[in-house]
Amino acid sequence: MKQPTICPRFEKAISLLSQRWTALVIYQLLSGPQRFSEIQTAIGISGKVLSERLKDLEHQEVVKRKVIPETPVVIEYSLTEKGHSLETVLREIENWSQLWVPPVNE
Repeated sequence: MKQPTICPRFEKAISLLSQRWTALVIYQLLSGPQRFSEIQTAIGISGKVLSERLKDLEHQEVVKRKVIPETPVVIEYSLTEKGHSLETVLREIENWSQLWVPPVNE
């Protein structure tokens, strides 16, 4: 019996979202533009890993980086249209988790 092949696009999408912290960074940015320290504090991620994830998401055109020329310079991260399009997917995962994932204290 021939096994069905997985769509390469689906595989790439799952690979992107399954990187540790990536979905949480995107989920955090659904609430609007934020600075690096705000994202870091909200999800409890190390600065090095957050920097790597943001660079990768920027490369994938999911996140955009905006430099605000103030003193000191302010850098703000937000979702692109491509990033915002993941909201439905992440909200469905959130709904699923409410039904099927036991609370942390159990």
